[in-house]
Amino acid sequence: MRVAAIDIGTNSVLLLIAERGADGHVKALFERSTITRLGEGVDRSRSLAPDAIARTLACLRRDAQVAGEFAVDGRVAVATSAVRDACGADAFLDAAGQVIGVRPDVIDGPTEARLTHAGALAGLSLQGPVGVFDVGGGSTEIVTEFGDRQDVEALSLDIGAVRMTERHIVSDPPSAQELEAIRADVRLHLARVPNSPGPVAWVGIGGTVTTLCAMELAMTRYDGARVHGYPLRASAVRDWVRKLSGMDVAARRALPGLEPARADVIIAGAIIVEELLGWAGVQSLTVSDRGVRWGLALRWFGTR
Repeated sequence: MRVAAIDIGTNSVLLLIAERGADGHVKALFERSTITRLGEGVDRSRSLAPDAIARTLACLRRDAQVAGEFAVDGRVAVATSAVRDACGADAFLDAAGQVIGVRPDVIDGPTEARLTHAGALAGLSLQGPVGVFDVGGGSTEIVTEFGDRQDVEALSLDIGAVRMTERHIVSDPPSAQELEAIRADVRLHLARVPNSPGPVAWVGIGGTVTTLCAMELAMTRYDGARVHGYPLRASAVRDWVRKLSGMDVAARRALPGLEPARADVIIAGAIIVEELLGWAGVQSLTVSDRGVRWGLALRWFGTR
């Protein structure tokens, strides 16, 4: 059995073609992440920009073609923060449904967080309670579990790399005041979140986290197998925030491991990760290369 799972996010569209074998294990046959910036300007305008819609639909056409080439048995798609926040997104969802073959579900924050949790932990062996956070373009999902992995608390915060960049950064490189404004905004949201009880191992997912890992490993070509399970230290995240904040966008685009299209929002994303680690009171996190798309696939197969 094969499924195509598509996660339409604020910054990126992520595709997974997965197969469940006779042994019950789910494996990836194909994965792709494409930055389309669907959420461009949504924090300000509360609407999807025509150019952003066009970029995203073009990406979905390519993804649908891949799904056809793999002869999948099912297709599932969700849209997250940008579409949640935008008024009048039905036309986009209808067009996306015609392209993909199934109309994307607009999932709420807690549902996104639970799919994040299920997908992020796939292929990882961690002991004890685990917390997961997903730093996206428009929102950050936080999931904590208590003893039994079926007993989880999930929430979504309106802090994301694109949203924080558009809201606070106008200079290149950003000023100290702009960086502090991002921190203050992130801390304001985190102050409303109770800390998880007891010792918790934290897993981080999303383009910001995997990019920080890729930069730390100086990857000239992204390798998800090396990223998945990598221990990313809080001190390394702090160092990257400092380095990136002193560079203009052109210099950041040249960094190994940093996709050029992400160079304008990576600073805000890295600050969010740094603040999350401080809020959690931990010195490192385990990076996961998986997330909502994997949670969708596992749900379709009925394994979660």
